[in-house]
Amino acid sequence: MYKKILIANRGEIALRVIRACREMGIKSVAVFSEADELSLHTKFADEAVCIGPGPSNLSYLNTQAILTAAEVTNADAIHPGYGFLAENADFADMCANHSIDFIGPDGRMIDSMGDKASAKETMKAAGVPVIPGSEGILSSAEEAREMADEMGYPVILKATAGGGGRGMRVVYRGEDVAMFYGMAQAESGTAFGNDGLYLEKYIENPRHIEVQLLGDSQGNVYSLGERECSIQRRHQKLLEESPSPVVSEALRREMGEAAVAGAKRVNYVGAGTIEFLLDKHGKFYFMEMNTRIQVEHTVSEEVTGYDILKGQIACHAGEVLPDWLGDMKLRGHSIECRINAEDPAKNFRPSPLLIESVHFPGGRGVRVDSHIYSGYQIPPHYDSMLAKLVVHGHDREEAIDRMIGALKEFIIEGPKTTIPFHIQLLENNKVRKGNFDTHFLESFKYDPNRE
Repeated sequence: MYKKILIANRGEIALRVIRACREMGIKSVAVFSEADELSLHTKFADEAVCIGPGPSNLSYLNTQAILTAAEVTNADAIHPGYGFLAENADFADMCANHSIDFIGPDGRMIDSMGDKASAKETMKAAGVPVIPGSEGILSSAEEAREMADEMGYPVILKATAGGGGRGMRVVYRGEDVAMFYGMAQAESGTAFGNDGLYLEKYIENPRHIEVQLLGDSQGNVYSLGERECSIQRRHQKLLEESPSPVVSEALRREMGEAAVAGAKRVNYVGAGTIEFLLDKHGKFYFMEMNTRIQVEHTVSEEVTGYDILKGQIACHAGEVLPDWLGDMKLRGHSIECRINAEDPAKNFRPSPLLIESVHFPGGRGVRVDSHIYSGYQIPPHYDSMLAKLVVHGHDREEAIDRMIGALKEFIIEGPKTTIPFHIQLLENNKVRKGNFDTHFLESFKYDPNRE
């Protein structure tokens, strides 16, 4: 087992890793930017090292500074959390070259799964259902038009190195293919330094379902159930739950087996997620694999009772997962709301202000993962998430009611937050009935006068 882990991240995920290390008897090292000097992760870790100015490209993305901090503190592993360097293949390889374990896949696997066209072919070979589309990178707009005409519209052009909805265009008519091809290619080249595109059949009104996986170095891979992530804005998730209200026990088993087969195909080690699109006929298709811990791993922890982050660390340290994970049953229902410093009345405009006071909700089945406190100045340089509010209930109805109560108890004075938005969302009849898809928020109307 590791003796000391450096956490190459900030905020709530840094605190989450610190807690896991403490429970496993592992020393922790926090790194921080000048803007995060008073952040809680610098106080709760065993050691803390400043790695640069506030902007992330000068600090949390500064690979040399992070590796230097690891060497100076004698850390034998680096946990990247999510975001920042979590899926940076070059950084993973740099860690290996410095004889430091990267708690994540090696650079080769990150590259192969990060390239969506390559990942799709890998999953197809493993027998995982994939969306019909191009076999690889498109060579031209003309080839895209030819394939789209044969496949039938609508189709979607996707950046092979994409993420967050960038480099994506839905095409409903053949005459629009060339125009959207150019737009997607330009956006992908600017955002990712890679303008490669591929084409897929567009699944209309799908649900976004992901399967949580954990694999050890002995080839054992287990599914820890699915998460429903369909409520999202601009391809960014706002609310997640487990289990999905539309996934039956038989479909859960089928999706889990497919995800495990895909992970075993690439000899996956650690925590990862395979994401699917589920159509209205109950058919699911591989979308992508995330080779890291995810924000919403918490809801899976609540319904399984298993500490996924500690499991992730153990797997990379060479420990073998317990075989009872294969017989695990989901218990009750869990929901997570991402509490962001954003104004939902003004198109979710960021609100990086001073937190004058804060009161966290509590009670049975309520969990708050957060790094904020009264007097905390929200830095303008990073993601706007302030907290993850997670509840667990006997069933979905109880979980929704518990979440609404917890949201009403959650008081943050100073910045605007998404708390009132989540209350209205969970009071919506369609959401309560589980009747929604990835386009739900396009028609949902938030009323700021109800705050």
